[in-house]
Amino acid sequence: MPPSPASLDARRLAGALHLTTTFADLLHRRGFEDDDRTRTFLDPKLAHLTSPANMADRGAAIDRIVRGIRHHERIVIFGDYDCDGITSVTILAEVVRALGGDVLPMVACRFQGGYGLSDAAADRVSEVGPCLLVTCDCGSSDHERIERLKRQGVDAVVIDHHLVPSEPLPAVAFLNPQRPDCGFPYKHLASCGLALGLAAGLRSVLSPSMDMRPWLDLVAIGTVADVVPLDGDNRALVRAGMRVLEQRQRVGLRALVELARVPLANVTSETISFDIAPRINGPGRLGSPQDALDLLLATDPVHARGLAAKVEAARTERRRIQDQILTEALQDIEEHGWGDVGGIVVARRSWHPGVVGIVASQLVEQFGRPAVVIGFDGDIGRGSARGPGGVSVHGLLCESRDAPVAFGGHHAAAGITIAESAIPRFRELFMEAATKAMPSGVVRALCEADVLLDPEDRAIDVVNDLAWLQPCGISNELPVIEVAGTQVVRSMEVRGGHLQVQLALASGSVLYGFGPKMGSLARQLRAGMKVRAAGTLRHDSFRGGDAVGFGLSTLEIES
Repeated sequence: MPPSPASLDARRLAGALHLTTTFADLLHRRGFEDDDRTRTFLDPKLAHLTSPANMADRGAAIDRIVRGIRHHERIVIFGDYDCDGITSVTILAEVVRALGGDVLPMVACRFQGGYGLSDAAADRVSEVGPCLLVTCDCGSSDHERIERLKRQGVDAVVIDHHLVPSEPLPAVAFLNPQRPDCGFPYKHLASCGLALGLAAGLRSVLSPSMDMRPWLDLVAIGTVADVVPLDGDNRALVRAGMRVLEQRQRVGLRALVELARVPLANVTSETISFDIAPRINGPGRLGSPQDALDLLLATDPVHARGLAAKVEAARTERRRIQDQILTEALQDIEEHGWGDVGGIVVARRSWHPGVVGIVASQLVEQFGRPAVVIGFDGDIGRGSARGPGGVSVHGLLCESRDAPVAFGGHHAAAGITIAESAIPRFRELFMEAATKAMPSGVVRALCEADVLLDPEDRAIDVVNDLAWLQPCGISNELPVIEVAGTQVVRSMEVRGGHLQVQLALASGSVLYGFGPKMGSLARQLRAGMKVRAAGTLRHDSFRGGDAVGFGLSTLEIES
């Protein structure tokens, strides 16, 4: 059912806040009113961040790292191989180094030990003889490795945001808002946000005048990439970080975006999700993530350009592999009729385990239901689980333990390890759990519109107002906007089976629509036809000026 026109209350909100009716209607539907909460949401400030005073073990972590810096102890800062881990390591390594510490940054390798502080990773740490280990985006479940290093004289400070086992962690300090005894009220910080907070604590002791804002670009990248809720503290941090990204201060990132021709004039969460984060994740998906870490840490422009070229090459290869896996996954889904079940589980021996997470996300987007994609090395498969908003894939995996399957992660995304022989039972359990999580067996239609474009609003004015929503993501989704009674100016099918269509609105605005895999509609559309369409509005960077792009979800000919 299409959304109703804006209510009188929404129109009053538009007048009070000097917004377009369309945007005010969206805010009103999401529970906002003419109050301080709304103004804080629209313009979040770093001054609004939650005080870290009640975070469990924060004082102990600061004290131990400060002691390590002052005594010139070797400090290994170790992170997971994804964007959150890599950015967290970069933040702490640069800050501790700037404060005079002896730092050795390291990251996990998906293909040499796997996720987090594995046995292989603990061996690497031990070999360099540190006195202190700081883990980033991992460590909450690594009791055995932390205990082994402790017996070797290595203290550990763990920074993580993943779910916490019940047994105590043998670390000097354990910073994780998910701890039941942690009094820090905001529970959704990614590890990079936690790392920045800890770095600010070190700064307050050793160099109070140090400006922490240059590291906000990394917090924005790691937070958006890790698919955590973009509300509260995360919203303020990412909003500020996007402005730092636009300044292109970081040598390595500047080299990367220049090579890849990524525009940074008006950074959004989509810029990070689709243009920046996949490139940083690329090397770790196919081999070692060291190139990505080195790129973020780079200070020499020439060296940075060489690293950027390697990172970009990894991204190109990753996309080739990803497209092949997606094609084969869709073939399996169609052959077995899995597109109509509660949850999707696909697996093949030929699939690269470093790319399956991206394909799982694509399946969620296409089918609107949880998906697990698994690639095998011998008889053991490694895979990734993803789910649509409102569905905890971690919860679904907990209900599928009898398969058996080993897993770790959080509500939006998880990694799994499973034997090939367990796949049929796992598929059965996962489908059953997903069906129960969505009683109808189907997630809401992905094209369901959030709001109707008010006929008196210019499209470009609505797009400009939508910038106040950024960053968009979990807990603050990019809205789907419906337009009705619009006329087709021209349409055509373009390479890849996509649709390009130009739509004229009654207000005089023109929308330049693009519909992925909707190219066949071009044969039905004629100039002057009235259509109803839904999708996302954005600045059309290709045409520039006040041109408005329309990312189509649906397009229907009106009778």
